[in-house]
Amino acid sequence: GMQSHLQALLSLYKLFYPEQVAITLPGKMKTFFKNPEGPWKAAITAVRQRNQGGSPLSHAVFLGTSQPQSRKRKWNAQLVIPASSRNTSNLEEDRQKNHVYLYSTNKSFPVEQLQTFPQLLQNIHRLEFPSQMGSVLTNPLLLHYMNCVKDESIYLRLYYWMGQMLQEECTWCMVDNPREEEFKSFLETIYESECFLQEGFPACEEFLYKTLPLWDGFCCRSQVLRLVSWIPLSSSSDIKSYLYDPLAQLFFTSSIYFKCSVLESLKELLQNWLNCNVIQVDSELSS
Repeated sequence: GMQSHLQALLSLYKLFYPEQVAITLPGKMKTFFKNPEGPWKAAITAVRQRNQGGSPLSHAVFLGTSQPQSRKRKWNAQLVIPASSRNTSNLEEDRQKNHVYLYSTNKSFPVEQLQTFPQLLQNIHRLEFPSQMGSVLTNPLLLHYMNCVKDESIYLRLYYWMGQMLQEECTWCMVDNPREEEFKSFLETIYESECFLQEGFPACEEFLYKTLPLWDGFCCRSQVLRLVSWIPLSSSSDIKSYLYDPLAQLFFTSSIYFKCSVLESLKELLQNWLNCNVIQVDSELSS
């Protein structure tokens, strides 16, 4: 039978190689593997703050923790993709070689050197995706790559990473979680990425369906209702039970402002459904 330490090991494999683990694992389990990158990220944060004159970091995306002894993750203001998609020595060798060399070989192109859209076009078939999936959400070039190259493993990795972050950091599902502003920023980042891709994330959809019945209608209201507008079209029974019923309970007991906000979100949801349906019909006609 399944044992807790084996489940933890499989969940770690599923996070990095989801296509290799087909079984369903429990959402909550005891932590067996501590984050080994805590001291490294703390050093990176210290260098960045020193270079910025000690200015506070603005919002972005969860990429790790600055305290090695804590499981709580911190936010990184700027997209800093760690040199983890390739061996460090290989990266140093590439920097010492001619720039043209990067475009003339069949070796993978590290995302650390991806700076411009022409670079993306010239290396799109040999781009090596970062090990830190959180960096994808704040990098328009990598979002373009996701749109052009339909690699299922990328979406699976993002799905498991985002699902874990949303579950662990949900403000209204935790008894002691004072970092509401950070969680708001994370939800805003997800929403902006969905607008860029013109589609919702499955992990975000599952998160909303699970947590809307527990939502008070006040915490992160604007961000939650924005994410609702990108829920993909599904059966009417699912939409009613998972979306309409939880919102209806809040709708009839809340203020006029909340009622208008819900109606605005549902209007945008309908517009997104219509736009996606038009695109799908056009693609079928063209094929």
